[in-house]
Amino acid sequence: MVQHVQTLTEADFDQHVGSASQPVLVDFWAEDCSSCKALFPLLEELAQEHTGTLRVGAVRLDDAPGLARRFEIMKLPTLMVFVDGEPVKRIVDIQHNADVVDALEEFLR
Repeated sequence: MVQHVQTLTEADFDQHVGSASQPVLVDFWAEDCSSCKALFPLLEELAQEHTGTLRVGAVRLDDAPGLARRFEIMKLPTLMVFVDGEPVKRIVDIQHNADVVDALEEFLR
């Protein structure tokens, strides 16, 4: 099975997010966050269904504390949308998959 969500690290984050020609949804997650892991199937589905219009990446904060500080990630899970390498939307307090889809509507057209 092909994985459509790209793993991002501190070393390659700026390259992947900054060079994207479409919006990039980045999932900031941690190993001990069950809510984060519950989002994985939705993120994979979004990445697969919107290939060409939305890129999806995931940052494991256990391995990227610098990115957590840089983007002031205080709560998990946190999703952020980047356009032209700049953060344009932050999604937190996710209760249902529909919350994510609704928040991304403007980027999924």
